[in-house]
Amino acid sequence: MVKTASAAETASVVETASVVEIASAVRAGTVRAVDVVAEALERIERADPVLCAFTEVWAEEALRRAGEVDALVAAGPPRSSGPPRSSGPGGGGGPGARAWLPLAGVPVAVKGRHGVRAAVPLLAAGGVVVGATAVPGPGTAWQTWGLGARGRTVNPWRADRTPGGSSAGAAVAVAAGLVPLATGSDGAGSVRIPAAWCGVVGLKVTNGRLPSRDRTGLAAPGVLARTAADAAAWWRAVSPPTTVDADASAADTPSTTGVDMPPSLPLTAVWSPDLGFARPDPEPVALARAAVDRLVDAGAVRLVRPQAPPLLLDPAPAWLALRTPGADPARLADAHRVRAENGRRLARLFAGAELLLTPTAPTAPHGHEGPGDVYSTALTWAFNVSGHPALSLPAGFGTDGCPAGLQLVAPHGREALLLAVAGAAGKPSGRKG
Repeated sequence: MVKTASAAETASVVETASVVEIASAVRAGTVRAVDVVAEALERIERADPVLCAFTEVWAEEALRRAGEVDALVAAGPPRSSGPPRSSGPGGGGGPGARAWLPLAGVPVAVKGRHGVRAAVPLLAAGGVVVGATAVPGPGTAWQTWGLGARGRTVNPWRADRTPGGSSAGAAVAVAAGLVPLATGSDGAGSVRIPAAWCGVVGLKVTNGRLPSRDRTGLAAPGVLARTAADAAAWWRAVSPPTTVDADASAADTPSTTGVDMPPSLPLTAVWSPDLGFARPDPEPVALARAAVDRLVDAGAVRLVRPQAPPLLLDPAPAWLALRTPGADPARLADAHRVRAENGRRLARLFAGAELLLTPTAPTAPHGHEGPGDVYSTALTWAFNVSGHPALSLPAGFGTDGCPAGLQLVAPHGREALLLAVAGAAGKPSGRKG
């Protein structure tokens, strides 16, 4: 008979363990998925009245699905070496495909009420969706706060500050240790900004690489996680085999990926505090630059000096035109011109370096009254227009006690580069629980 963990041991797993550790423990039978999910639901019940990170919590359904995962674990891995199954909470395929139930029993939060649609691969990998996270309420001109079932979503580090958005509740749920993984979507920085302001890892994938409901093509799916390793586990789960294998090196075997066997470090990188057009505040720039120095010291990146500093055209008018239904043809033509020119400039930059590094947000988290005169998206939405993958990595804390982020940008389709460097940076500096 398999010995299961005590309630105290299960709580410790939920609060501190990584996605990989939780799934490994559930697959080994040392912790039951039902107990892991029950503990996550208890933590949500205790903390959400203050944080307001969730719009809905699906406790009954989550426990039912967790029970199904436990049943699959008890039955053992399938013998077939065929492709991963695409339905049900199990899936995962045989030993010739990916790891069996790589997210077994992992509590997952999804962005908004319709986020379950994007979570199907996570369910197939054994993940358990526990609820929908807060997004901005109706009539919001700026999307950097959330509205949960119990009220306004607050930054877990300072309740008088916004958590960022629009994946507001997702970032808060991960930062506060309610769940280790939350899905997001990023149309202008909606994953990266809340990741930066809540002190977690936030990845936006290459535009068009995964399905998106956004008709403008500006938004791409993403994830918020405690660590780069957790984000990598999400990436392995949601990526079709052909997509992940595109990042693999020639030395990889068919069963490994570019995330499992990352590129050789250090990677060459270019630092830009402002992309040539933004006007960020000194403190987030200093925090991001210090994070770059730590990456250099860790042997993750090697800074190189480009022939010309990164100078992009301000993408704001282009983004707004592309996002506006029925925009004036002249505005759209100018938007496409900006997109093409910035694409050429980024192509030249990536011809000489593997990464571009910037602050994630130009300011510290603002109050709930609004952002003031500076777009929090100033340094992120250029890469929604260009489509490049980007990741926000925790960069330390400002004098206000709130986290800041370092943004890593890679060539199209090179998510593995981002995850490799983020993983080499080590664990985030802290979790607000």
